[in-house]
Amino acid sequence: MKVAILAGGRGTRLTPETDFRPKPMVEVGGRPLLWHIMHHYARYGHEEFVIALGFLGDVIKRYIVEYGMLNGSLRVDFRTQATVPLGERRLDWRVELVETGLETLTGARLRRLAPQLRGGTFMLTYGDGVSDVDLDAVLAFHRSHGRLATLTAVHPPARFGHLAFDGDRVAGFSEKPQIGEGWINGGFFVFEPGVLDLIPEGERIALELHVLPRLAAEGELHAYRHPAFWQCMDTPRDQQLLESLWQSGKAPWKTW
Repeated sequence: MKVAILAGGRGTRLTPETDFRPKPMVEVGGRPLLWHIMHHYARYGHEEFVIALGFLGDVIKRYIVEYGMLNGSLRVDFRTQATVPLGERRLDWRVELVETGLETLTGARLRRLAPQLRGGTFMLTYGDGVSDVDLDAVLAFHRSHGRLATLTAVHPPARFGHLAFDGDRVAGFSEKPQIGEGWINGGFFVFEPGVLDLIPEGERIALELHVLPRLAAEGELHAYRHPAFWQCMDTPRDQQLLESLWQSGKAPWKTW
């Protein structure tokens, strides 16, 4: 099953990290966040990727093209000019890199991927969020309701610690808890090709403002609730949190 990844935004709240690279290329554990996302999908057998490029898309192109040669050991034969990767298992991924415009919004980017995605059910996610969501379970849920679209609903991580009171006494304290009430769109979508037909023409079409509300109004959008780990990378603080989790050896999203 093809996996589309929206990787064209500017990521202005992550400056200076995003001054010279798109947000999905900001590193966690020495690897771009895009690498982490793709490995999570590959863990569930989804190894065909369609990446929507925009801001500094050449950085992503260069990384994907050079990945096989710059990761792991090499054997170089100067006589034949042959270069052969050694050691690490070679990935079986197939990646299509599609230019979708510099200022294009998310819905319009998805529409511009239509030629690559019309072949059947496909997955879609953002290039700036990681999760330990069970993708097999999301797909099974999608097939069970038979509608056009499924999103993964998650609890947003709190920005500050939470205090529970008993009168003036602090009865409980938790540092940066997951918010217990309320759900938000966490990405990790499953779509039928019919979703593509509902996206209007134009660059300024946002998936979140123009496409998902229409799907919801027509009864075609269901939510798979994922109460466990999910984290976006919007700010330097988010990046530092993900880095600390990775360095601890207990990164929840490392499922491979």
